[in-house]
Amino acid sequence: MSLSAGAATASTTGTVVQEGGPLVVPSGEEGAVTTRITVTLPTGHTGPVKARLLLPTPTWELPDFDTPAYEPVTPTCSVNGGAFWSCPWDSPGNEVRFAAVEAATTITYDVRVDADSRAAVMGNLTATFEVTDGAGTVIGSGPVTFQFVKGTPENYRRTTVLARDKAGVLWQYPSSGRDDKPLRARQRIGGGWNIYTSITSLTYRTAAGEGNLVARDKAGVLWYYQGSGDPAAPFKPRVRVGGGWNTYTAITGRNGGLVARDRDGVLWDYWPTHAENSSEIFAPRRRVGGGWNQYTALAGQGSGYNAVARDAGGVLWSYGYAFENGTGPYSPRGRVGGGWNAYNTIAWAQNLNSTGHADDLLARDKTGHLWLYETVDTNTGRVPLPTRKEIGWGWDIYDAIL
Repeated sequence: MSLSAGAATASTTGTVVQEGGPLVVPSGEEGAVTTRITVTLPTGHTGPVKARLLLPTPTWELPDFDTPAYEPVTPTCSVNGGAFWSCPWDSPGNEVRFAAVEAATTITYDVRVDADSRAAVMGNLTATFEVTDGAGTVIGSGPVTFQFVKGTPENYRRTTVLARDKAGVLWQYPSSGRDDKPLRARQRIGGGWNIYTSITSLTYRTAAGEGNLVARDKAGVLWYYQGSGDPAAPFKPRVRVGGGWNTYTAITGRNGGLVARDRDGVLWDYWPTHAENSSEIFAPRRRVGGGWNQYTALAGQGSGYNAVARDAGGVLWSYGYAFENGTGPYSPRGRVGGGWNAYNTIAWAQNLNSTGHADDLLARDKTGHLWLYETVDTNTGRVPLPTRKEIGWGWDIYDAIL
């Protein structure tokens, strides 16, 4: 006899009840939650009884190009309040077996579930909990339901926004994964960053302390800061790249490398060597082309190939990836629209909301309000959508945002 979760009636085959009904499992960094399954056996049963949880065959498509699996779930199990042990759901046949115990009027089974952010695609999942006697006869059966919902993405799946105040202190704002408030409270990285005239992200930054950047000092020396993996101190000690970088009037990122504009308006491409802990982080520069001094703002995508540039009339232009086909690092530009001279800062951001957009734009207006533009792919690169969202104010205390 099979009964609904949370219900119990007399039965010659016993009852299986999921206490509290379906277990809601936040998929993210919230931590594990536990459901208790109470089995009431009819009188007359003696000797050992066994239990198993029969899970449906995975059919969902996991992010990161994984095959359908229970990989995002880390379960542990317990019987009658005993110690928990690992009880993987990816075991053969998607069947979890519990240790045999002596028959009793009531037996309790606990299933503790921890799930990473990928598990949200699993949605509602109903398994069958089954108890058998020593002869293998089913003496209790009932449904157990798990509801996987979006939680807070893990810190390595969330980005940070960096901002330097006018006293030279560098701050980080970890993203929250929430639509209503995309940024968490700021955290102090350290002072002394006003020795730099330019700070540029080279790679995608995470709230786990990953991501690299470079900074140019007032003497024109470029310094490399590798991500440390420590959220509290996200950068390792700097490494000197080299001098002469004050020949450039704009420096911005491009997929781990840089593009830099000189005083004549010529843009140069510095491709990354992917060397770690070395000053040789860039290959010899390549000329992209002239005419780039028509732009008053240039923002390259440190973790990708796209760029946007604003001209003197306030028109924003987008540049996509040219696939190294001989035309340089960017495809021919596309016009986004006018009115962008309302902003004094334009920067790329990643994963600032729960929709999982990998590439968005931040723009600060002249009153210190910070705006988020989601973007879409086009033939001329990623283009911001017309609708903007305000995500902060008071950002005029900063002289650099990246």
